[in-house]
Amino acid sequence: MKITRVGTQASQPGSEDYFTGTVRLDPLFSAEAPGRTSGAAVTFEPGARTAWHTHPAGQTLIVTQGLGRVQREGGPIETIQPGDVVWFPAGEKHWHGAAPDVAMTHIAIQESLNGTPVNWLEKVSDAEYAG
Repeated sequence: MKITRVGTQASQPGSEDYFTGTVRLDPLFSAEAPGRTSGAAVTFEPGARTAWHTHPAGQTLIVTQGLGRVQREGGPIETIQPGDVVWFPAGEKHWHGAAPDVAMTHIAIQESLNGTPVNWLEKVSDAEYAG
């Protein structure tokens, strides 16, 4: 058994390479061999969002606070709220973030394949975000 105590893992700002706007990453757990799953709480300030990306083994988001947006390539922008669970299948190109005027926090859970949990792509433009 392993207990990770609150406050023992430092918050980190989201990298400007992969996020637009103010984003905070709070690690929750990391994969321990032979496991491959990791998770983090991610907080997006209003208008903040990820770049387009894929996950080699998929990703699950659990919305815990606020109001957010998600979109898969070719699909409509969907609004997400606390209690919603979003699943992106392996390889599905997508982005997620806060609503324009409301912050959003979700727990992101993903597995690594060959040591990689995510493949980052181009940033989501303001026009794409606006829909």
